[in-house]
Amino acid sequence: MTNAQVKRCSWCGDDPLYQQYHDEEWGVPIWDSRELFEKLVLDGAQAGLSWITILRKREGYRKAFDNFDPEKMASYTDKKLEKLMQNPDIVRNRLKINSARQNARAYLAIQETDDFSRFLWDFVGGAPLQHRRKTMADIPAATTESEAMSKALKKAGFNFVGPTIVYAFMQAVGMVNDHVTSCHRHAVCKSLA
Repeated sequence: MTNAQVKRCSWCGDDPLYQQYHDEEWGVPIWDSRELFEKLVLDGAQAGLSWITILRKREGYRKAFDNFDPEKMASYTDKKLEKLMQNPDIVRNRLKINSARQNARAYLAIQETDDFSRFLWDFVGGAPLQHRRKTMADIPAATTESEAMSKALKKAGFNFVGPTIVYAFMQAVGMVNDHVTSCHRHAVCKSLA
């Protein structure tokens, strides 16, 4: 079967990078706390933008944010944040850059008393929710789970974690399987649960 014949969720279109992300990462359960932290920061950076914009800058973010090392990020000085504002390899939005430091601090605070991964996965009962969405129109922008997670993350000190951002995060890290049922990845992600 050629790449053009593969059935995918329509959101990835025909961009090769987007298709690769869809086929290899999106919806695959992530259990590692550090990987979840990275993804949450990147999803926050996406606010108001398309995911492909962040995907194209992901390596730039990894370099700029010390490979998403929360200990290093939490200790960023205001001078370091100003330097990041000049970095063309990331989205140069002051609120989003400042929130990366704040989110690292919030992550470390959670890690002192709980495992960040467990903290997040508890919102879906510890296992991916299996949906059977037939079309993209069937997929909501937010759910009761994403609203609860958003509220808890905000209470813990995180920024850029509204219910819609959080639901996109949950989809990406496999907490929910929102590949449409006709997509070749739906069954694969279901089997990974």
